[in-house]
Amino acid sequence: MNERELLLQLRAGDTGSFAQLYGLYSPRMLGFLLKLTKREEAAREILQEVFIRLWEKRNTLDPDKSFRSYLFRIAENCVVDFFRKAAQDKKLGKQLMDLASERYLHVEENIYEREKSAILNQAINLLPPQRKRVFELCKVEGKSYKEVSLMMGISVSTISDHLLKATRAIRQHILLSDHIATLLSFCIIRLLFP
Repeated sequence: MNERELLLQLRAGDTGSFAQLYGLYSPRMLGFLLKLTKREEAAREILQEVFIRLWEKRNTLDPDKSFRSYLFRIAENCVVDFFRKAAQDKKLGKQLMDLASERYLHVEENIYEREKSAILNQAINLLPPQRKRVFELCKVEGKSYKEVSLMMGISVSTISDHLLKATRAIRQHILLSDHIATLLSFCIIRLLFP
């Protein structure tokens, strides 16, 4: 049976003629697709898509025109679709990774801020009561030295002295906390990787 007769039977829905055409053209088509995609898995996937499209469009076949040209044009279109989809998948993958990274950084920043806040509160709570009160009124509540002086019945210079010493003590506590965290991290790493 010649190719024209196979095409006429294929148009009529004959699966046997479809199988014969597949047997005739699939090896050459696979080689062509391998050259274009450089990946056997992708080439085999596209090969299946080519013959699925051929089956779906069998009613439009013209047995008097070059079947080989028609089949290879379908293959070229399938390759273009494959690369377009791959590009979109990469773009989508990058967008998802960016979104996940952004969320991770946001969570990490929140944890870091909470840790900083906890260390700061701990440092403030370690201050002597009067120094703590001066610090909270001036730095947390935003009151002026003069307002705090009137509220607490102490001089502006005493308030300035309390704030200077409070700031120094808080800074030392934060630095010490950073050193302890670094030391603990180092010790944990040494324990895990002796």
